[in-house]
Amino acid sequence: MNDKTTTVPRELQSLLDALPEPRILVGQDYRIVSSNAAYRHAFGNPRAILGRTCYEISHHYDKPCDQCGESCPLQTAMTTRQPGRVLHLHHTPRGEEYVDVELIPIQDEQGKLAYFVETMRFLHETGDQPGALGMEGRSPAFTQMLALINRAAPAMTPVLLLGESGTGKELAALALHALSPRRNKPFVPVDCSGMTESLFESELFGYEKGAFTGATRRKTGLVEAAAGGTLFLDELGDIPLHLQVKLLRLLESGTFRRVGGVETLRADFRLVAATHRNLEEMMDAGTFRRDLYYRIAAFPVHLPALRERREDIPLLANVMLERLAPGRPLHLTEAAAEQLMQYSYPGNVRELRNLLERAILLADGDTIDGRHLPTGPVLARNAPTPAQAAREEILPLEEVERRYVRQALQRLGGDKRELARRLGLSERTLYRKLG
Repeated sequence: MNDKTTTVPRELQSLLDALPEPRILVGQDYRIVSSNAAYRHAFGNPRAILGRTCYEISHHYDKPCDQCGESCPLQTAMTTRQPGRVLHLHHTPRGEEYVDVELIPIQDEQGKLAYFVETMRFLHETGDQPGALGMEGRSPAFTQMLALINRAAPAMTPVLLLGESGTGKELAALALHALSPRRNKPFVPVDCSGMTESLFESELFGYEKGAFTGATRRKTGLVEAAAGGTLFLDELGDIPLHLQVKLLRLLESGTFRRVGGVETLRADFRLVAATHRNLEEMMDAGTFRRDLYYRIAAFPVHLPALRERREDIPLLANVMLERLAPGRPLHLTEAAAEQLMQYSYPGNVRELRNLLERAILLADGDTIDGRHLPTGPVLARNAPTPAQAAREEILPLEEVERRYVRQALQRLGGDKRELARRLGLSERTLYRKLG
């Protein structure tokens, strides 16, 4: 090790080496002074990072994260003298990966800040690379949503996924399961829409042989099948009011009985629920129970609509092209990507997939351009009227400005210097507006 590493107290280095997650030791100047054994095992020779800044290694930035539109856990830890934690997309020897980063400040004998221990927990451990969890995205809206999922995953707290149809609520539920300690146990989805009372009870709780005509054998219910794992109630808002009390009883007591049975069985599952409906409006209308709502809504997570993360559309499109036409090296032209970003996507990701399936059939070569995408009436149907847009979302002017700046940056291929020049701003001011 070089002389920067030798300045680290032996006791501190020994402690770092004994800890299981990859960790680095960072100074107040953001420079890396040491790494632990787990980091060296994961990434090899540590000399390549010693003396370099954490933001250069992780993000390839030439400035700290908070000056480049990212939240900076080191800045938080330095200001508050408390641990700082954030989900970041890092460059690693394996490529880009989502990393749960935690910075803990270390004080010297005089009580002055000496070092920061940066702990890295890689979400790739549930799969591989940014799309390992079945979801793709790099936009701030997507990253914020994924950060909430990552926070909630280790706990038993019920999670309520809220979002329009087609935003990927089942994929988010699968990500919660994959990031949880229950990942090796069953993930059991339940489609709650259109369930009758008899079907609801028999599917959810199972039934005993002879419980009703046609019950020729005992059937295991979905609650029992989810033992030790995750029970995902999709479209929870579609459950009729008279059936909601049965679900509430299950959640409150943690027990159930099979239809036709007398034995009380204990439920063991982590609840994740999802709906595209506004449950608060349904409570006011008397069509959704308040006690059930407060039981399931301890940790709500909003899944952004596709129009709320337009900068992810080219990435999503390219991933979908690979999946829809494996072995065919299709790619989008810049004009086609720009055209796709102009749609409002009332059908969200499903609608994007449909547009690409159509384009694949129309394209004779390996390039998809504007000719292969719908225009005219189809585009007009997708574009909201000003009145519809006003009803959809009323945003603070600061947020409108931020979205415009991010979209402009996307059009310039990420060239912040050129965008700052065109907007008549300093680069520092631009970074703040990207927020």
